[in-house]
Amino acid sequence: MKILLSSLAAGAGFGAATSLVNAISHSYADLESSAYTTSGWSVAEIMSVLLDSGWAWAGLAVAVGWLVTRPGERGAAALTHGAAAGVLALIAAVAVYGAVDIIRNDAPIAWYLPEAIVWWISSVILGGPLGAVGACARQPGVLGLLARLTVPVGATVQMILLPPGRNEVVRVIGQTVVWTAAAVSIGIVVVHYLFATRRRRSESADRPASTSTKHSST
Repeated sequence: MKILLSSLAAGAGFGAATSLVNAISHSYADLESSAYTTSGWSVAEIMSVLLDSGWAWAGLAVAVGWLVTRPGERGAAALTHGAAAGVLALIAAVAVYGAVDIIRNDAPIAWYLPEAIVWWISSVILGGPLGAVGACARQPGVLGLLARLTVPVGATVQMILLPPGRNEVVRVIGQTVVWTAAAVSIGIVVVHYLFATRRRRSESADRPASTSTKHSST
């Protein structure tokens, strides 16, 4: 039950925040101005572009999968919990995103339902593996390292293949923000992994020496 509620709450919060930021971004946009269309931007628009990116929604599923997995939890139980959390978070995010848009635009549900169904199906297909990746991020070793690198590396690749924004200025700012955040995240993850690996090796090297000392003293 705790996993269910946590996943739904995280997804609902993300979906609501994304829809509201989009609304704020649109309120600042002056698309009738040729200058704004070709080179204009706002902080709200940059946030909107980032939150509405595929890597951010994927990151939601990974993050929730990580959050619901208890430290030390391993095997099928961890993967199942993470996968379920990822699916539930994305389903809730899509539902609340659409609900906020409907309320904000005073639009009929029928306008949003077909698209929502497509995204719900995608949530089931992609949310499970992404949530399982989040569960693996709790593990030590190479598997945990690769899992923790999934979101920043994915974000970096998306900024190359599918750059965000409606003009070059928005695109450059979005890419710069994401690449900077991704580089910092990757650096922190790798440094943490190296220190943890070194500590484990040091502890395993000290353990036999302690044991032999104990035997010799007896």
